[in-house]
Amino acid sequence: MKTGKVKFFNESKGYGFILDDESGKEYFVHATGLIDRINEGDSVTFELQEGKKGLNAVKVKLA
Repeated sequence: MKTGKVKFFNESKGYGFILDDESGKEYFVHATGLIDRINEGDSVTFELQEGKKGLNAVKVKLA
C-alpha cells in the first residue's frame, strides 16, 4: 500500500492526480478508483494498476 497526497482532483470531471510520498511521482486517479471521497491536499493510501497510459492509482482511501 502506497501513501501520498492529492495534488489535484476535479470532482465534476471525475479525475485527478496523486503525488507519491516515497517516489515523488504523480499518478492519475479516476473516480472509479476511489473508495473514499477525496479533495485536494488530502493524505491518502492507494495501490497502483496498469492503465491505458501507464500506472493509475486505485483503491484510494483517506489515510
